[in-house]
Amino acid sequence: MVKVDYHSDLKEVQSDGQLAQALSETHQSAPFDRLAWWQGLSQHCGLTPLLAVARGTDDALAVLPLAGKAGHLTALSNWYTFRFRPILVGAGAPLDALAASLKSRAHRITLSHVPDEDGSASALETAFRKAGWLVLREVCDTNRILPLEGRSCDAYLAARPGKLRTTLKRKSGKVATQILTEFDGEAWAQYESIYAESWKPEEGSPDFLRAFARAEGAAGRLRLALAHDAADPQGPAIAAQMWTVEGGTAFIHKLAHREAARPLSPGSVLTAALMRRVIDVDRVTLVDFGTGDDPYKQDWMEQRRARYRLDMFRPFSPRNWPVLARIGLRGLAAGAKRG
Repeated sequence: MVKVDYHSDLKEVQSDGQLAQALSETHQSAPFDRLAWWQGLSQHCGLTPLLAVARGTDDALAVLPLAGKAGHLTALSNWYTFRFRPILVGAGAPLDALAASLKSRAHRITLSHVPDEDGSASALETAFRKAGWLVLREVCDTNRILPLEGRSCDAYLAARPGKLRTTLKRKSGKVATQILTEFDGEAWAQYESIYAESWKPEEGSPDFLRAFARAEGAAGRLRLALAHDAADPQGPAIAAQMWTVEGGTAFIHKLAHREAARPLSPGSVLTAALMRRVIDVDRVTLVDFGTGDDPYKQDWMEQRRARYRLDMFRPFSPRNWPVLARIGLRGLAAGAKRG
């Protein structure tokens, strides 16, 4: 017997001992898989949550954090989320039953940035197809990673592209770096100032990011780094990066430098300093640079993983017919072009 519940108020989940424990840092070693992350998205990023939970026998769970209303649900995630996946607990986690139940809640479900190195995309595709949904799957993004495979930081840096190694050799003495493992309000204000003067677009939700950094600092997982011009060490910081470390992985969340400081390459020097910290001190086995295939990430990372978009439609819902018609026409056009 499988029971399916839906929670639009995430505070309800906190009072459910089994569920809250399954979604806590005790059992989930990445921030994107935890209740606290989804609560932050709901509180600071304007997302309307709908947590779908299926409970099977022997405490098996299938949890799908969704958002939205009006029959079209999406992943409870945004630009801060490296990857989105269902949380499956125990043997026989009832994902099939969850997919079937969702037919009464939505005519369409769109999930982006789903990984498949852990089988998540395939599991979702199989479960929703089995439940009668029409499932379209496509690559939507790239995740760049660095498996350390036991290397020291010196060995890792020695294998970087020649141009990057030359930059680090020439610029490291001109940039002073500092790495904090606790949240510091003044340091965070410097990060926000740097970000405002960087090439980056406007921050999507500074309140979310600040709250996340504060919580990670309290848990000992934060690595907040600042760079100064070595010729003016008491002056304003010229580059900043925010990483977190847990479960053997270093996650690179944010990085920025002041455009005026570009000739000093402070971003590269700061990344190298953080790499030395997480590799030689924190002893991580993997560095995750999040989504996006920017050229500079290729200098630091060595492997890439696909992120998938799954679009699930109830095929007999009239509300889906216009979009399915457009998808069909695009497919015909692509076929004609190939022909």
